[in-house]
Amino acid sequence: MQKEWGAFIGTIASQAKLVSTCRIGFEGNLILKDGQVENTINVSNNETLSGNMVVKSSSLKDATEMAKGCPILTLGGSVEVRNVIPMES
Repeated sequence: MQKEWGAFIGTIASQAKLVSTCRIGFEGNLILKDGQVENTINVSNNETLSGNMVVKSSSLKDATEMAKGCPILTLGGSVEVRNVIPMES
């Protein structure tokens, strides 16, 4: 899979659309609305996020087309595409 990931990320980077990417660990703390801290991560339907990638695109549709080439799809995984809302100071 490293070859497939390298090709996927390399294609996006070669188009100057890659902003950042990283794997997300499986250890962490979940802070609940009442301030209680649990030594766990958010898991829904036996799935959790395992990485993220920020890309430059002209639209959500364009980013979705890029994501269709993600190697995780061949392993039965899924990809979620979202917009990013910049924080204003």
